[in-house]
Amino acid sequence: MMKYLILTLFFFSLAFSGQCQNDNWIKLAEKTVAFKNETDKVNLLGKENTVNKIKLKCVQGTLELKQISIVMKGGERADYDAKGLGVLTKGMSSLAYAVPDKGGKIDYIELEYDTKGKVVLTKKAKVEIWGKEDR
Repeated sequence: MMKYLILTLFFFSLAFSGQCQNDNWIKLAEKTVAFKNETDKVNLLGKENTVNKIKLKCVQGTLELKQISIVMKGGERADYDAKGLGVLTKGMSSLAYAVPDKGGKIDYIELEYDTKGKVVLTKKAKVEIWGKEDR
């Protein structure tokens, strides 16, 4: 009985995570990260850089986020402590983080992270950055 309950909850959570991904979120960037503690500067793809919220999705490997910084073209910066988020594994998404200047354009995003895993056993972690503009 407990096994069926756990399976039901698992599939229920997958249904909602897939729905959230398509709820007007657009892919802003992707990054393959190395197996070490590091801070990476991520430039956005294309011209889609005017959003109100961003979130991260791990599409490969395992990643522990420590800090996310959103830097606007005007110089404004917002730093978010992501340690409480825990570890992201394949398919998991972070919380949505507010962009500091709602009408402004994002210049770049800095990710401070620690990848989990062994170089020989697992692939590098890949992260996608998604953005959403609330109207």
